[in-house]
Amino acid sequence: MKIVVIGGTGLIGKKVVSILTEKGHEVLAASPSTGVNTLTGEGLDAAFSGAEVVVDVANSPSFEDEAVLKFFETAGHNITAAEAKAGVKHHVALSVVGTDRMQGSGYFRAKLAQEALIKASPVPYTILHATQFFEFVGAIAGAASDGETIRCSPALLQPIAASDVSAFVAEAALGEPVNGTIEIAGPDKIGIDELVRRHLAAAKDPREVIVDPKAGYFGAVIDDRSLTPDDGALIGAVHFDAWLKLQG
Repeated sequence: MKIVVIGGTGLIGKKVVSILTEKGHEVLAASPSTGVNTLTGEGLDAAFSGAEVVVDVANSPSFEDEAVLKFFETAGHNITAAEAKAGVKHHVALSVVGTDRMQGSGYFRAKLAQEALIKASPVPYTILHATQFFEFVGAIAGAASDGETIRCSPALLQPIAASDVSAFVAEAALGEPVNGTIEIAGPDKIGIDELVRRHLAAAKDPREVIVDPKAGYFGAVIDDRSLTPDDGALIGAVHFDAWLKLQG
């Protein structure tokens, strides 16, 4: 089966391509570096020709409100039109747990716009809502840093390893479309402050974490429900502390 992975050269995409290739499928890693540009439409028709499944794990290069919305709307229009033209049978998209609850954030508004385009398309689909990746905890710390201190909310996350995300995405690509959303998360609920504290300790970073319930999360104020999944989410196998030990 031919499967196209948009964003196939990125953190998740590389792993998805590897998993699907090992299972014997014809997999095309689609990105500007391989001649496929979802913003201009360049290379989409050729890439989708003969494809049964398209997996979209691409992310915006900018998280600025206007830029990220333009990215997901433009790419979404181009992808869905090219899929319908090519007769693609299943669109799989990676999105974010809490998208509908976090509309104070420009990034989450953009992801919701992307999802609306997918749902309006005639192509059957599966959307996976993932919690925050372990690999981005450093970015969380950086965004909350103020010199020698890092001010973090104690709100819960249920972060997940990129390897588990990739496995779930690949599994969805080989399954039937659900025409709905599947939530995926890591095995542990951890407060953001504690998550950052463990990350700093593993990196021997001396900065102090200050707990502040009003601290923003990339500009948005959150609580324990904002970014955690509902009951019934698919749960990854990798625990955060075990993942930390492997980072070296």
